[in-house]
Amino acid sequence: MFVFGLAVVFKLLSIQYLQGDKYRSLVEKRAIKNVTIPANRGNVYADDGSLLATSIPKYNIAIDAVIAPTNTFEEFVNPLCDSLSNYSGKSASYYEKLIRKARANKNQYLLLARNINYTDYTRFRNFPLLRLGAIPGGLIVNQKTKREFPMGEIAQRSIGYERFDEKGNVTRAGIDGAFGVKYLRGTDGKRWKQKIGNNKWKPLTDYNQVEPKDGYDVYTTIDVNIQDIAHHSLLGQLEYYEAEHGCVVVMDVKTGEVKAISNLAKTKKGNYYEKRNYAVWESHEPGSTFKVMALMAALEDKVIDTATIVDTKRGTKRFYGRTISDSHHGGYGNISAARALEVSSNIGLATLIDENYSKDPNKFLKRLKKWNLDKPLGVSIMGEGDPFIPEPGHKKWSRNALPSMAYGYGISLTPLQTLTFYNAIANDGEMVKPRFIKAVKEFDKEIEVFDKEVTNKKICSDKTLGEIREILKNVVVRGTGQKLYSTNFSMAGKTGTAQTEYWMDDWKENKRYISSFAGYFPADAPKYSCIVIIHKPSTKKGYYGADVTGPVFKRIAQKIFTDTPLIDEIESLDVKRASTINEYDSFYTSSKTYKTIMPNVIGMPAMDALALLENMDVKLKVKLSGNGIIKTQSINKSVKLKSNQTIVLKAS
Repeated sequence: MFVFGLAVVFKLLSIQYLQGDKYRSLVEKRAIKNVTIPANRGNVYADDGSLLATSIPKYNIAIDAVIAPTNTFEEFVNPLCDSLSNYSGKSASYYEKLIRKARANKNQYLLLARNINYTDYTRFRNFPLLRLGAIPGGLIVNQKTKREFPMGEIAQRSIGYERFDEKGNVTRAGIDGAFGVKYLRGTDGKRWKQKIGNNKWKPLTDYNQVEPKDGYDVYTTIDVNIQDIAHHSLLGQLEYYEAEHGCVVVMDVKTGEVKAISNLAKTKKGNYYEKRNYAVWESHEPGSTFKVMALMAALEDKVIDTATIVDTKRGTKRFYGRTISDSHHGGYGNISAARALEVSSNIGLATLIDENYSKDPNKFLKRLKKWNLDKPLGVSIMGEGDPFIPEPGHKKWSRNALPSMAYGYGISLTPLQTLTFYNAIANDGEMVKPRFIKAVKEFDKEIEVFDKEVTNKKICSDKTLGEIREILKNVVVRGTGQKLYSTNFSMAGKTGTAQTEYWMDDWKENKRYISSFAGYFPADAPKYSCIVIIHKPSTKKGYYGADVTGPVFKRIAQKIFTDTPLIDEIESLDVKRASTINEYDSFYTSSKTYKTIMPNVIGMPAMDALALLENMDVKLKVKLSGNGIIKTQSINKSVKLKSNQTIVLKAS
């Protein structure tokens, strides 16, 4: 026992004096760490400055109940409890009991508030005792940021995100993902924290060792009004046709600026949300919208003209052992090349391309490649799909490849790639790269500006261009899109109806289609180009482009020019509307009348209701669900309000 005792004493002395520095360093390393303070991510704005995505700081406030000297603690604990009581509505005695118990138990982390905003955070910092800082006041502040989307789910996928998992792996999507590293992310700061048990850490000081530098702001090309129109037009049609998914893109003809992009897919519950950016990512057989490219190639190569007669038979024709059919029962007989495109004849286009290019298919392919249809656009948004155009020697090439390509089968394009070509037709032959970003700024200082990028100065001759534009106009006037024709508003474009998954065993019993419409408006002086794609609409309700996607295109076109007038159409800004005046008078009267009594805010715009309640003589906590017009309020009109009372408003 004596020898054992000596061994214990020796070990203690060894740890204390011989290895003491080693163990003290180890303890300090485990108890203190340099924590990363994430920088605030830059904001994403629409082209008019409307906020699309922003990082909202949220704060957890705690107190180290032990660190304050006894005289300081006793001097400030009661005023602190009074301040906490005024903030939360709980009694001051509740907080005094809570804090004194934490001090007695040597609790160095007592949570006082969770996920509060910046205004409440600054209020807490001025509370007695806490205003003394981390030492000796015991103030502990933990900040985190949350990405908010003021427009809700509209364009959320295109706005995108940059997410990190627990292992540090990153997933990026949309504008936020594409510009996260270079612009939006900012530079993180550093701060020393000490472990105080139960895996809790508190800052050693109330300031950062290295201050974080916020990210730059990104200004997009998105027009919030056009985006709202496009989103709801697509959503309504998807719901009616019970379709699997769909997308719509609206682009400025001259600049290539994407003014709206919406991608919606159906959930198992039958709702629709932005699952993937189909417009950029999904490469699929375009079907009849590709007939425009095929006919343009033949016209530009001068192997035909618009008056060339083609025999479409009685609606069916054999090509190299395979039958091609037209949707029109009985066929069209002998028609011109121009008429073949207007009525979207598969046989007509297949015959024209096969007869003129079968001996030299590379001549046709060379024309497509000259238009860069075999290459991705190289847009800023990540995850762009690759186009596919087969060539002789490829495993998918056969004698049937050329006639199939003529009406949009055996090849693949993304919706945005197809739209870019149609936009060039509308833009007098100049092909511009689709653009999602206008500028990157730090406050009002421009860091980088993104200008129009021309990828092809002239895709074809003026003669070919004029002929194609006339045909596209006639598609709506007297062709497959004539259901969309309006004497008051002109549009030009091409319908498309493509079979999909036709290689699957159950296709004959369960046919599936892709409906599309691509074009521009107005027809004679194009301002915007647009493409609408809807996958797998219910065949019981319809699947042709003129029925499914054409109405979406028409609704978008008409609403843009009826609901959002151009600037040069406004004669005067000094306009007084009775509805606006009445709305303001109602708000003003309510704000003067109701100071401590709950007003009736049902029917008011959400922002007006918030402003009214936040400026009353009693402090209220207002929770708003939704946006638009207030539909319900949790407290009835004329009820006497209490300080710190919570009011829940629901808006449409």
